[in-house]
Amino acid sequence: MRLRTALCSTVSTLSALALLSACSSGSSTSASGDAPLVGVDYPRSDTDFWNSYIKYTPEYGKKLGLSLKTTNSQNDVAKLTANAQTFISQGVKGIAMAPQDTAAIAPTLAQLEAKKIPVVTVDTRPDSGKVFMVVRADNRAYGEKACQYLGTKLGGKGKVVMLEGGLDSINGRDRTEAFDACMKKSYPGIKVFGEATNWDGAVAAQKLQTDLTANPDIKGVYMEASFALSGTLQVLKQKGLLVDPKDKKHVFVVSNDGIPEELKSIAAGKIDATVSQPADLYAKYALYYLKAAIDGKTFKPGKTDHDSTIIQVRDGVLEDQLSAPLVTADGGTYGGVPSVKSDDKALWGNNLG
Repeated sequence: MRLRTALCSTVSTLSALALLSACSSGSSTSASGDAPLVGVDYPRSDTDFWNSYIKYTPEYGKKLGLSLKTTNSQNDVAKLTANAQTFISQGVKGIAMAPQDTAAIAPTLAQLEAKKIPVVTVDTRPDSGKVFMVVRADNRAYGEKACQYLGTKLGGKGKVVMLEGGLDSINGRDRTEAFDACMKKSYPGIKVFGEATNWDGAVAAQKLQTDLTANPDIKGVYMEASFALSGTLQVLKQKGLLVDPKDKKHVFVVSNDGIPEELKSIAAGKIDATVSQPADLYAKYALYYLKAAIDGKTFKPGKTDHDSTIIQVRDGVLEDQLSAPLVTADGGTYGGVPSVKSDDKALWGNNLG
């Protein structure tokens, strides 16, 4: 089934006060009147990516005619469970959430299913349990795109560090497993140092520094998200490796998110590539599918009209895999993977005002 939507994607920047309010751990409301009431739990507000998602959500809620109750679970599944109970008591008709621990959320999903409250998960897919739709990009493709870029730049030889996300998350597992598998298959001459970080920037920086000290010939870094950007740049600078891409000492860095700071860093030659994870479309389609669920609509696997594909991952779970392009300075093709230029105005990271 092809989706039919004529939603606009024009956004404007929230004031600092409004953003602060949206990031709070308490509950807030937007829209009014007879608009369907839905709950949105923000998973965290300590990264640029998720703060961008937080900014976009009320804008798309208004466009779709939804009334929102919002909470912030601060990367804590116990808080997410408690927030879901709050939403139930408030009488919401559906819930959007982004559980970072994709195993522990199962009992909450079962309770919501029993109460016939549809759930859309954003960015992550629960390990078990039913949801109306998963809105996420193909995270295995993230790892593969990073692998092909680094493999090409290193000429199939050398050493790279992979700063892994949390392996309790389907995203961390998908990116890690895909990067490893791609390297083993396509670039067996490259040695990968996999470092668990649990999405913690300080841990990532410390492990990168240790690896570079023990292996000064490391020539590539794959950061599984922008949480590691600041620390990685600081470590490279301390080591005298934050140099122009044409300098033989340059360490090639690929990130994952597409936040404005990454795009600026690519243009400045500080990092080399990222995969643009669509924060704006995560907000848009999470609410789109909640409204569709409330309206009694159903979907089937197949191509959509917004450059994505719906797949069935298991019985009772569909996933809309949104587009997430590789972004580089030159917009070239690497290992068969096309990229877009970092200054492309179609990228959400270039449209935050």
